[in-house]
Amino acid sequence: MNVRWLGRRLRGIRAGERHSILKHPALTNVPNVISVKSEWFHNGEAMPSRSAGAGVGENVSPPLTWSGVPAGTEEIAIIIEDPDAPLPRPFVHMIAYHIAPNNPMLVEGALNHKARDILFGKSTAGAQGYMGPRPVPGHGPHRYCFYVLALNRPVGTLIAPKLKTFLKNICGRTIGYGCLVGVYERD
Repeated sequence: MNVRWLGRRLRGIRAGERHSILKHPALTNVPNVISVKSEWFHNGEAMPSRSAGAGVGENVSPPLTWSGVPAGTEEIAIIIEDPDAPLPRPFVHMIAYHIAPNNPMLVEGALNHKARDILFGKSTAGAQGYMGPRPVPGHGPHRYCFYVLALNRPVGTLIAPKLKTFLKNICGRTIGYGCLVGVYERD
């Protein structure tokens, strides 16, 4: 089914930053001190199709490295959101947590929902694990924000929380963050 007409029709509709996780009390006034990189793409540049979502690409999470994690960090969490989705709020592609603070990297594919030593919350679609880019064809470029969060206390044993619950749980625990933005578009 050709849905490019729908994407073109929705081009002006985007969630925007107004409801980004950075606007939540859990992250306001938290310093942007973590440098996040990927060998697959540079900040603000196109993500490879290999990392695109199921049915579009191979849905393989890109390798990530980070540095500048603040002293006192006990856990790393990663949230991926798309602020360009034609929805009232950014589309959350993944919530991952329980990542060891002394681990400065994840290899490609490490954010698979069956990953060992990583716990996952639920995406906007209710899935767990990495969900790569899959914007509506013709909608234009979408930004995928990979937020790496440093927490001074572990999240705990939340069972696959949704974003609202996860952010509520990390209020007062987030001591630093960093962001890597990848771009993906389907014509």
